[in-house]
Amino acid sequence: MTSRLKLIAGLLALAPLAAFAQECPVEGDPLDLGDDAVSALYDCIEARMAEGYAANGDPVAAEYRSWQVTSTRPALAGPHGERFLQTFANGIAADQYLKFANEGVEMPAGSVLAKESFAVKDGKAVPGPLFIMTKLEAGEAPDAGDWLYAALMPNGKDMKIQQSFCAGCHLNWAAQDSLAYPMEDVRLTSQ
Repeated sequence: MTSRLKLIAGLLALAPLAAFAQECPVEGDPLDLGDDAVSALYDCIEARMAEGYAANGDPVAAEYRSWQVTSTRPALAGPHGERFLQTFANGIAADQYLKFANEGVEMPAGSVLAKESFAVKDGKAVPGPLFIMTKLEAGEAPDAGDWLYAALMPNGKDMKIQQSFCAGCHLNWAAQDSLAYPMEDVRLTSQ
């Protein structure tokens, strides 16, 4: 084997699988995609997202895919930068979250929600951040409704966010304990 081929083989062995994942093309306006098209797009990109988020060993990124998914497919949501979101709820959060109640919601401390995201840019789906909400004990973050907000970049590195920025939006749903649910047409029913 030539030294050039050895170098290429060595680089391929070191590269993450996601670097060679197939492209996920999108035809037309993402707002006009039907259920089947969005599901196919998600099927194309979901493994790449999960692998990227877990790349730096974050404990939520390592396990959120085993949690309860809360919708039938990702849906486009404006507040998160017009990204498609797919939300997962841990075992503490799932029962209360899946009620999708509009009033009197009190999520138990230890509830964690992880929202995968992807956007469409230049006709291709591209991974976005993994948004994470963790419910704290009462009084631990009163200005944020006792939620801790975090996010991971598509490569698994921490994304710098301001708690006040996330809370400022989520507190618009104070009666729902700061929860903005998936769009109604894709919500799973309570178990």
